[in-house]
Amino acid sequence: MGRRPKTLTEAQKAEVETLAAVLTAEQIADYFGIGRTTFFAMMNRDGEIAERYKRGKARAVGAIAQSLIAKARAGDTTSMIFYLKTQAGWRETTGVAHSIAPEPVPAPESRAVSDLLRERIDAIAGRLREAAGPDLIESDAVSVEATRSRAKPSGDRD
Repeated sequence: MGRRPKTLTEAQKAEVETLAAVLTAEQIADYFGIGRTTFFAMMNRDGEIAERYKRGKARAVGAIAQSLIAKARAGDTTSMIFYLKTQAGWRETTGVAHSIAPEPVPAPESRAVSDLLRERIDAIAGRLREAAGPDLIESDAVSVEATRSRAKPSGDRD
């Protein structure tokens, strides 16, 4: 046989509505000295507890909203902005334009594409040699040279 489920007295149920204005459900459970999961189970089992909790929250939200609207109508700019952001969908967006100028490429008629490729491969190979330092092994140099020779058109030899 399981334990008998905990319940709240009528006075405690009324207190839930009052407490819901300022406390979370977890804090209300702590207030009554019961486990949080127990309090949630009680709300699931007893619709009156859940209703009182929701009603207490709604009344508090309503009272604060009325104060906010009164301040906004009286000209409080912060209240106006907050209300419009939360209720009217206003958003503050800051666009950041960012672009990188493309590297100028000479017109094809001024230089052969193969020359451009060769220069790029040489530049990459130079950076690789610098990064590897004096320990660059011969096979790396050979593979760079092989890549370079593939970039040359068949009739264009050094």
